[in-house]
Amino acid sequence: MIDKFLADEWHIVEEGFAPETNRFSESIFSLGNEHMGLRGFFEEGYSGDSLQGTYLAGIYYPDKTRVGWWKNGYPEFFAKVVNSTNWIGIDVETEHKKLDLAKCKVKDFKRVLNMKEGKLTRSFVWVESDGKETSFVIERFLSMAENSIACISMTAVPLNYSGTFSFLPYLDGDVSNEDSNYGEKFWEEVNRGMNARHAFLTMKTKKTGFLVTTAMHAKLLVDGKEIEPAKELLARDKYVGYKMEYYVEKGSEIQIQKFVSVCTSRDHEEHVLETVTVDKLVSAYCSGFENLFEAHKREMEKKWEDSDVVIEGDVKAQQGIRYNIFQLHQTYTGKDPRLNIGPKGFTGEKYGGSTYWDTEAFCFPFYLYTDQQVAKNLLYYRYLHLERAKENAAKLGFKGALYPMVTMDGQECHNEWEITFEEIHRNAAISYAIYHYTHYTGDHSYLYEYGIEVLVEISRFWADRVNYHPRKDQYMILGVTGPNEYENNVNNNWYTNTMASWNLGYALVSLDDIKKKDEKRYREVIAKLRLTQDETSKWQDIIRKMYYPYVEELGIFEQNDGYMDKEQILVKDLPQEVLPLNKHWSWDRILRSCFIKQADTLQAIYFFPTRYDVECVKRNFDFYEPRTVHESSLSPSIYSIVASRIGYKEKAYELYLRTARLDLDDYNDDADDGVHLTSMAGTWASIVQGFAGMDVKDDALVLRPSVPDQWEGYAFKITFRGRHFKIEVRKGQVTIGQLSGEDVVVEVFDKQYTSKAGNSIAIAC
Repeated sequence: MIDKFLADEWHIVEEGFAPETNRFSESIFSLGNEHMGLRGFFEEGYSGDSLQGTYLAGIYYPDKTRVGWWKNGYPEFFAKVVNSTNWIGIDVETEHKKLDLAKCKVKDFKRVLNMKEGKLTRSFVWVESDGKETSFVIERFLSMAENSIACISMTAVPLNYSGTFSFLPYLDGDVSNEDSNYGEKFWEEVNRGMNARHAFLTMKTKKTGFLVTTAMHAKLLVDGKEIEPAKELLARDKYVGYKMEYYVEKGSEIQIQKFVSVCTSRDHEEHVLETVTVDKLVSAYCSGFENLFEAHKREMEKKWEDSDVVIEGDVKAQQGIRYNIFQLHQTYTGKDPRLNIGPKGFTGEKYGGSTYWDTEAFCFPFYLYTDQQVAKNLLYYRYLHLERAKENAAKLGFKGALYPMVTMDGQECHNEWEITFEEIHRNAAISYAIYHYTHYTGDHSYLYEYGIEVLVEISRFWADRVNYHPRKDQYMILGVTGPNEYENNVNNNWYTNTMASWNLGYALVSLDDIKKKDEKRYREVIAKLRLTQDETSKWQDIIRKMYYPYVEELGIFEQNDGYMDKEQILVKDLPQEVLPLNKHWSWDRILRSCFIKQADTLQAIYFFPTRYDVECVKRNFDFYEPRTVHESSLSPSIYSIVASRIGYKEKAYELYLRTARLDLDDYNDDADDGVHLTSMAGTWASIVQGFAGMDVKDDALVLRPSVPDQWEGYAFKITFRGRHFKIEVRKGQVTIGQLSGEDVVVEVFDKQYTSKAGNSIAIAC
């Protein structure tokens, strides 16, 4: 763990520059606005260790797969969000001495991420070898109001001398991905242009052919007054920039403001791309830095108004949840249904920026409970990829649809056998998201129009993937990997079998519901999908005869066949120096151990909070949590929520704090390559679904709130079926304030109340 940042409710503050942890800090200080994002690397030149990443949503490269032993069915490529044109660069010189924090002496270094406003500020004093001192303040933001625009301000003050300053703002398209399989660069230049006012660079991805135009404009101010210095225009292959020099008196303030516009062929026709990009740049430049920032800040305020969680009495917990919410907003806003949520967002290259099952299983509640339309767009994303999912299943010899483990455009692009071909439980998470949306919102429109097709095709896959065991007269699912990726190629993973059976049942129930509500639509579905009675009869047979591993003497669900054959050791009995296991043990040793990477059996128990009684949940929690190393970022939040439901307050808080500060404190020693964005959504759910115990039952909003002993209270807002609520939970009382919408029944600890718009209900608890 790293304890690096000052505790503050709205800011992430780093004091002092530590080159040895620079990559970690770059991850933490990342910014984004759904359209684009970048790591927290420096504007000025830096020759030290750094992962300089600038990323664009939906712009990817199909990097050719690299494996030692090719297997039939392997995807040809691994799709990667590519490191794109570096647009933040501003080289700085004073009297021909170049600023490079890896080589020069600095003091009073400070980085501040203002999460409320979405702005990153960095300040320091550069101390040269001859004793000259220059203070710098550098600010940047990516506009949430106009997501093609970004702005940088760099202000320098010569503290004890007068001299000439040189600024060189530039665009550099000669960039690469560290994780390139063959060391290949993914971009080629199409065009570049520049004049005394602005410069642009148009790049094209190899293979996929995405065009990206980046344009910049810069102004220089001295003591707040704009000046027009001479400019030296610089251009070479994949690079444009201009050098500006000006003599500054001691104590005076020189500032460069850099305006950037980035547009892609995903959003604009190729023949107008450069014109649109430059027009947006000119408009931004005319608006000015302060006006652009004010517009951006207003959008941030709107985001926080609906999604903020307030925690009283625990600053580190407050800081953690706000950081996680901040990064979620920076990555995905739901404006574009062609986009999804990468596990690292815009903070690093790992996982390629692709879509995983994390979206439906972990991120979905955050968006569902705060903005129904955004959640619907996430569902629609999967519908758009249904045909590709059917192709993926067919490639492996199965009927129906198998959604990819990793994807950019619906094609599977992950090539680890035990993940790509065996971790098929991801299919059920997509079906569960359809159920979750419909159950929570009461809106059946997506299910009837699109979701039913997804459910049927996924059900067809499950029906083809099961194995019938005639001697036992049971159906089994063999050769799978469950959510616990520390066990591969197992038979009858309880979670997978449970979710497959549930999936089949939900598809049948949904078909019956459509038939009752809309006979015409039902006939259309049956005809379009060519669904037969024989198929649905088999689904019913599978549901009746599905096999579920069970440990009779312990009264628990067995994670998979053979799990209890392993030597049973608890995590607390392991020496601390071997943790995390994935950095100290061989893969063979991990696979043969009983240790669990993340919630597996408990994942289904989390999904279905009313299916299992409290004693059953306790038995399974008490058995599996002590064997779980939580080496997946996705694990602590699920265990925290389940712990809350069964009254394990201390354990729920312990795991909440771990998920809330997973990246800020670098629990798993792996945040240097990007933060764990999809885990961050689980942090929010740990409060709303966990501590507050929120659910829906018989069209009523249900709460079973508790307050961790370390807190005085907490508050959050949610939307529910056209109504907006503010929920405040303090020790001894919950207050439900309905801000808008029609009357609705709210249930708190099994007692029902009628909530009305404009009123609050205070309930002792």
